Amino acid sequence: MMRAPHSETARMSETQLFAEIHEQPAAVARLLARERERVRGLVPALFRADVRYVLIAARGTSDNAARYAQYLFGTQHRLPVALAAPALYTLYETPPDMAGALVIAISQSGRSPDIVSVIQAARAQGRPTLAITNHPASPLAEAAEHVLPIHAGEERSIAATKTYTTSLAAVALLSAARAGPAEAWAALTRLPEQMQAALNGLDAALARVERYTYASRAAVIGRGYNYATAGEAALKVQELTRIPTQAYSAADFRHGPSALVEPGFPLLVIAPSGRTLADMADCAQQARARGADLITLSDDADLLSRAQLPLPLPAEVPEWLSPLTAVLPGQLLALRLTEARGLPVDQPAGVNKVTETR
Repeated sequence: MMRAPHSETARMSETQLFAEIHEQPAAVARLLARERERVRGLVPALFRADVRYVLIAARGTSDNAARYAQYLFGTQHRLPVALAAPALYTLYETPPDMAGALVIAISQSGRSPDIVSVIQAARAQGRPTLAITNHPASPLAEAAEHVLPIHAGEERSIAATKTYTTSLAAVALLSAARAGPAEAWAALTRLPEQMQAALNGLDAALARVERYTYASRAAVIGRGYNYATAGEAALKVQELTRIPTQAYSAADFRHGPSALVEPGFPLLVIAPSGRTLADMADCAQQARARGADLITLSDDADLLSRAQLPLPLPAEVPEWLSPLTAVLPGQLLALRLTEARGLPVDQPAGVNKVTETR
């Protein structure tokens, strides 16, 4: 096993990405403090009597936040959530009929023309629209009827971290504001502290990440709320380390992609407590029996004990909020592995901070 140089932690602490990962508990606390009451006031205008489903437009990291919303609004409000196909609005110039939709756009920069076009078409059809963005003066914010700023502050590293978790928190806040009981608000209040607990002590656990320095490919599995986490963790590993990494639902993984598993194959398992835990544990055990090298993010002691690289999560986080804590070890894993491979952390080659797709 290759050992990291003694100066690795010092180098990592000097990167913007390292700083921004550790700013996330404070950023989420700031969002909750500034927007809680205002979001409550937005609920009647957004969830009108004629709203039958939610349509979300997003790209990249924001698409993973949209996937979280798909499960959250489905489980908490029994609302179907569809993910928009922005090319229908731009390249094909055939915006669909959005009758019955609440249309939400999630974009950190608010500058991608195709995402803006979805909101513009929705407003033209008289639908309620909401922009969730870090830039409340962006073209997206100007196009939407309502805006929910995520208050992440400037994000200088190309890899999105705090803009992702604050986008998740904005979605969670909106859900709680619609029909959240008192315990939902209490859970949101505890969230920044639990996110800090998820970050504490990870440096020692991740000291063993060098075993994956020369990996040629990897996969990430999650399910339910944390299917979004699997997508985001895979994206971070891939864009930073250049290791081809695919995210799968644990259910889909069994339908064919499990053929990827061979001895030493790195498999990142996102498995916090909740309704999906038993199925995730079963899928991980099947992969381990075929020789997979398990990197497990969980608060379950038994599951962690079976991993080659266990990354503990804080206990007692409600499953609907667990993506905000579960993604943090994944971000730090990608950072540490990037350092081990000798690649730039803040400016990965071939990736732009703002991508304006049409």
